[in-house]
Amino acid sequence: MEGVRIVEFEGLGPGPFCGMLLADLGADVILIERKGGADAGAAAIYKRGKRSIALDLKNEDAKKIALDIIANSDALIEGLRPGVMERLGLGPDEARARNKKLVYGRLTGWGQTGPFSAAAGHDINYASLSGAAWYAGAEGAAPVPPPTLVGDVGGGALYLAIGILAGVMRARESGEGTVVDAAIVDGAAHMMNLLYSVRAVGGMPDDRGQSMLDGAHFYGAYQCKCGGWISIGPLEPKFYAELVEKLGLAGDAEFAAQYDKSKWPALKNRFAEIFKTKSREDWSAQFEGTDVCFAPVLAPSEAAAHPHMKARNILRDVNGVLQAAAAPRFDGAEPADPRPIPAPGQHAEEILAEIGVDDRMIASWREAGVL
Repeated sequence: MEGVRIVEFEGLGPGPFCGMLLADLGADVILIERKGGADAGAAAIYKRGKRSIALDLKNEDAKKIALDIIANSDALIEGLRPGVMERLGLGPDEARARNKKLVYGRLTGWGQTGPFSAAAGHDINYASLSGAAWYAGAEGAAPVPPPTLVGDVGGGALYLAIGILAGVMRARESGEGTVVDAAIVDGAAHMMNLLYSVRAVGGMPDDRGQSMLDGAHFYGAYQCKCGGWISIGPLEPKFYAELVEKLGLAGDAEFAAQYDKSKWPALKNRFAEIFKTKSREDWSAQFEGTDVCFAPVLAPSEAAAHPHMKARNILRDVNGVLQAAAAPRFDGAEPADPRPIPAPGQHAEEILAEIGVDDRMIASWREAGVL
């Protein structure tokens, strides 16, 4: 994405993640931070690869600076509640008046419209209302969607990134930008479409624990003798047959009827007993690299040490902070180490120089507390 400039207004969670993703892919992301804000240092992974300028956006001169940066950008990211950017004088109308090709990316939980649009919420709420949290848990237990992944990241940040990329492509063809309304509840619902395809043919009923993905003995996680966990998922008969054979159960008639739902509860209990006879390390040695659809369930620190993760250099320690490398990969090349995390306001002078501000004006604004 070299040659694409994006201005990001400081926010929480999915907005910064989207900016990080685009910076990882080579975009020039200018982060407008709040003047006087805290510096999270090396922990601020979401800021890596960006350039930072800190502004007091309640100051009119600071707003003019922000609009000048916007005028020289391809896209904008903001993740505030609907109406906040308008009250600051930096909403879509003001921004696009300065730059008609601008793609104005708005990321919220509930969206810019609808009965909940002004209400507070978090990842678990958006995943829950969209239906995406329904199957996240065992039958009879509380749904527990994986924190941030389904809502903030999957339904929010990634959909905003796609919207921005599509908008930039359109602007380069037509000369007209657009406003992207990326609502986490929309994205989380959209991600359900694979399951809705299964549901349409009766394979994913509303009753939890009745489908191959949340009730079958051959798809799930099991605890091992050591207390660790492993996962199996041989949905297809040939993979299931390999698992059964490697477990020494090929002659057991009970395991022959893979898709007989009436047998699933009893077979799940038998699998639970079997997998508790060995450690996670033993099962990994037996199954990794085979077609039984197996993986150990690893904590993040363990994942970093796993041979496959190490071979692809996916997780890296940067200044004592564990983080994942950029994704996806292009032409099979391994991603470079993440670019540095800026201190708040670190790049103010160079950003201002790029929009034509001279040193004397920069000094004046610093003295006045604008920067």
